[in-house]
Amino acid sequence: MNLDKEVAVQDIELTRRGLLRALGGGFLVMLAVPDVLGLTSVQRGTPLPQNIGAWIHVGTDGTVTVLTGKVEVGQNARTSLTQAAAEELHMMPEKVKVIMGDTDLVPFDMGTFGSRTTPTMVPQIRKAAAATRESLLELAAKKWNVPKSSLKAENGVIRGGAHSASYSEIAKGHSIDKLIESKIALTPNSEWKTLGKSLPKVGARDIVTGKHAYTIDISLPGMLHAKVLRPPSYGAKMVSVDTSNAKAMPGVQIVQDGDFIAVVAPRVRDAEQALAALKVEWKEDPGIHFKDLFDTLRGKESLARPAIPVGSKSINSTYTAQFIAHVPLEPRAAVAEWNGSKMTVHTGTQRPFGVRSEVAKALGLEEKQVRVIVPDTGSGYGGKHSGEAAVEAARIAKAINKPVKLVWTRVEEFTFAYFRPAGVNEMVGAALPSGQLTVWSHDNFNSGNPGIESPYSISNQHAVSHESASPLRQGSYRCLGATFNNFARECHMDELAHLCGIEPLEFRLKNLPADSRLAHVLKVVADKFGWAKLKPESGKGYGIACGTDKGGFVATAVEVALNEVTKDIRVVRAVTAFDCGKILNPDHLKNQVDGAVLMGMGGALFEAIEFDKGKILNAHLSRYRVPRYSDLPNMETILVDRPSIPSAGAGEAPILAIAPAIGNAIFNANGLRLRSMPMKL
Repeated sequence: MNLDKEVAVQDIELTRRGLLRALGGGFLVMLAVPDVLGLTSVQRGTPLPQNIGAWIHVGTDGTVTVLTGKVEVGQNARTSLTQAAAEELHMMPEKVKVIMGDTDLVPFDMGTFGSRTTPTMVPQIRKAAAATRESLLELAAKKWNVPKSSLKAENGVIRGGAHSASYSEIAKGHSIDKLIESKIALTPNSEWKTLGKSLPKVGARDIVTGKHAYTIDISLPGMLHAKVLRPPSYGAKMVSVDTSNAKAMPGVQIVQDGDFIAVVAPRVRDAEQALAALKVEWKEDPGIHFKDLFDTLRGKESLARPAIPVGSKSINSTYTAQFIAHVPLEPRAAVAEWNGSKMTVHTGTQRPFGVRSEVAKALGLEEKQVRVIVPDTGSGYGGKHSGEAAVEAARIAKAINKPVKLVWTRVEEFTFAYFRPAGVNEMVGAALPSGQLTVWSHDNFNSGNPGIESPYSISNQHAVSHESASPLRQGSYRCLGATFNNFARECHMDELAHLCGIEPLEFRLKNLPADSRLAHVLKVVADKFGWAKLKPESGKGYGIACGTDKGGFVATAVEVALNEVTKDIRVVRAVTAFDCGKILNPDHLKNQVDGAVLMGMGGALFEAIEFDKGKILNAHLSRYRVPRYSDLPNMETILVDRPSIPSAGAGEAPILAIAPAIGNAIFNANGLRLRSMPMKL
C-alpha cells in the first residue's frame, strides 16, 4: 500500500494481520487508556472496545504512521495530531503520517464533534507515541546489551555511546502488539519542541494546488453518476411515477426501491436530464409559513414564574432565532463501490463509524461488510453527522453492481440537510440595585439545553429546555444550542445592567467570581478594546459579551456602525479573548477563533431559512446571505495561554459571544433592543 494514496485502499480487514499487510513490516504499538470518552455503551448491538486507543506503526522507511478515527474537516486536527505524535516520538513532524477516518484501518471513534479531538485524541496519541519511543529504546538496549538509561531518542534516531540507529532500523523485524499503561510519562510542556508551535497546516500545498482529492474528485473505473428523486416539499408523499421517458434515454438506468428512486448515467448531465424526465405525482401536506414559526415552537405551555424578592428590579424578555443552514464549502457527496461481498464508500462525514452503521442497516449487511473512508473534507460545522449521500450512493451501487458517484447540489444541501434549530428563549432576570443577581429564569423552546445553565453566581436559578414539534429537519450545529442560549442570556444581562443603572462590564464582573477564567477573558478583552475610555458617538455603538462551553472561555467586544437610512448594521471592530488551556498551535487556534467569530456574525445579522408550506424559499446562495469579505471587521484576537491546564477544544466556544456583543452594541448606539436573530433595524 502506498500511504500517499490511502484513499484508494480496498478490502483490508481491520485486524493485526490486515493492518500489517496494508502498512508493511515494522513495529506496531496498541495503546490502552482509561475510558476517557465513556465508550462503554453498545452501538447497534456490538460491544464497543473496552480499551480506547490509537495505533502507531514505525515503517521501514523511517516514517511513523498514526491512525485515528477522527477526521479533518478544516479544523486542522491532522496537524495537531501530527504534532502530538512528533513531540513524544522526538522526531520531525515531516516523518509522521496520519491516516484518519478509514473504518477498516483506524480504531473506533464516536465522531469528530463537541470539540473533543484536542482534549481526548491528542492525549491518546501522545501516550501511544511515548510508548512507542520507550519500546524502541528497550529494543535498542536489548540489541546492544546496554542500559536503557544510557540511550537517547532524538530526531528519529536512538543514540548511546558508540551505538546509533534509526527507529526503522531498530524496529525492523519486530511486529508486536504492546498494551500500554495509561500513566506513561509525557514530555513536559517546558520541553516541547513541536507542540505549542505554529506548525503550518499539514497537506496545505496539496489543498491549494488542487492535488488533494475531495470526494467529488474521486473517480473509479467504470463509475457512473447518480441523481436522486427528491420530494417537492417536506412531508410530500409519492402518488405515482412514470419512468418510461428516462429509461428510454441511452445509457440511463433506473433504481427504484419503494419511494426511493434514482437515475444513473455515464455523465452528470445525462443523469440530470433523466431525472427531469421522470413524471411524478405528489401529495403534499400543508405546512406553516416561517413568519408563524415562533408561535408554533412556543406553543401554549404555561410557565411558572419565579417570585421576585422584595427590593429587586426585574425584567421579562423573549428572544428568538431562525433556522439557519451550515453552508459547508463542500456539499454532501459519496462514491460507492460494491464488490459482491463488501461495500466501500468514500464520503465526507464527521462520523465515519456512524455512517458505516447507517449504510450497513440500509443494505441489510453486517458492519464488517462496509468500509467508510473519509477524505479530508471541506467543512462540516456539525452538519455532517449523518450519512445521507453515503447511504444513497451505496444503495444505488449495490443495485446496479457498478461504482457510483453521487454529489448533492447546493439546492439539495440547503433543502434536505438538517438546519441549526430555531428557538424561543423566555427570560426573567432580577437583581438588587447594587447589581447582585437574585433571580434567573430561562426557558428554551426547541433549540435545546446546551449552554442553558448560567455561569453567573445566582442563588435562585431556573433553566429548562422544552421540546417542540419542528416544521423542518434540524440537528447539530457549531456549539449546538449554546449559541442562541448565550445570545439570550448575555443580552438579558445587558438589559438588567441598564435597568439597575450599572455599566454592563461592571455588572457582569459583579456576578462572576473574581478569579474565574470567564472574568479574566472579560477583563483582557475590555483592556485591549479600550472599554473604559469609550465615548458616545453618533451612529456608533459598543457592546461586550462573554460565554463558556466545552472547556473554552470567550469574551468579545465590538464596535458597530448603524445607517438609519439604509438600515445597514456594520461591525467595524471585533476584539475577542479566548482561553482553552494550554495552546498547542497558536496560528491554528487563532484561525479557529476568527472563523467562529465570522460564522457567528452570519447568524447574528444575515442568516435565516425562509420557508412556506414545506418548501425552502431561499435555497440558493444568491438568496441566502452569509458573511462576505466586505463584512469583515477589523479583528483582533487575544489567546490566553494556561500552561498548567490541559488543552480544551476551540472549534465551538469562540462563536458564543459575537452575536450578543453586536446586539448590545446596537442598543448602545440607538437604544433599540433587538431580540431576534438575525437582527434587523
